[in-house]
Amino acid sequence: MLEHGGNLRDAAKRFGREDWVDLSTGINPHWYPAPVVANNAWHRLPEPDPALTAAAQAFYGAPQMLPVAGTQAAIQALPRLRTPSRVAVSAPSYAEHAHHWAGHGHAMTLTPYADLAAAVAHHDVVVVVNPNNPTGDVVPAAQLLQWAGDLAARGGWLVVDEAFGDTAAGNSVAAHTAQPGLIVLRSVGKFFGLAGIRLGFVAAHAGLLRDLADLLGPWTISGPAQQIAVAALSDQAWQAATRKQLHASGERLRALLAAHGIQSCGTPLFQWWAEPQPEAFWQHMAERGIWVRLFTQAARGIRLGLPPDEAGWQRLQAALTEWSKQ
Repeated sequence: MLEHGGNLRDAAKRFGREDWVDLSTGINPHWYPAPVVANNAWHRLPEPDPALTAAAQAFYGAPQMLPVAGTQAAIQALPRLRTPSRVAVSAPSYAEHAHHWAGHGHAMTLTPYADLAAAVAHHDVVVVVNPNNPTGDVVPAAQLLQWAGDLAARGGWLVVDEAFGDTAAGNSVAAHTAQPGLIVLRSVGKFFGLAGIRLGFVAAHAGLLRDLADLLGPWTISGPAQQIAVAALSDQAWQAATRKQLHASGERLRALLAAHGIQSCGTPLFQWWAEPQPEAFWQHMAERGIWVRLFTQAARGIRLGLPPDEAGWQRLQAALTEWSKQ
């Protein structure tokens, strides 16, 4: 199993403390206030609720969507829907994509973002995380649609993981997924801060969604999760206020890092940089109760999410000050 952020039990066990500021994920620390769900949500088998699909299609602007148990479920399943193919996965990016395409008989290559355009001509499937996790790199929507058309013309796929796309909805290609060969993944875990309900969506043409639903089987989304997500996806006032707040917090984080000599890039939900001493920085922060995401392979660097409160911001600033004085 690959390593991910959010593993606070591991942090507590390793460093012997419980007072963590968890910056190891890009999840909104101010999650959507989940409503009380109907009592029968805990009792009934969770048959698919059309209201959930309708709310998702309206929020993401997609013509057709399939709810899944987090985008992770789709990432694991999609490689099983194709015969062995030549697959290019953007790198560095969310490691689960490459892991599962390589594990199901496909010829998988890790492809730097600068080389993705050339890779389209020589692969059957191209996977792009957009905006990218962890670097925040963005491929313009017009470019993605051109690649999708080129791949679809020979039976290929363009898979676009937009899990962090809710703060920059203008660059989404979800609206174009009625065409064959374009598959978009979306998540309520990041922007809405609801990672615990394990819910995401796949936008694609109807035939692929039917095949994916058959593969995943029945009752994939719990009843409580469905009810909570309908409320979150429909709450336009909360969404607008949250986008404004996240953009301000993201800029505050970027400026704080810059004030300590760190030139970072990212999204409103996280910042990343190629740290020359990533292990030492990670150790320094952990010893001060700040859990950050360490990258040591395809991208040697550090990713920081947003502190949850003013006390967390102050602890981060103090730790950065100590680091910059070393």
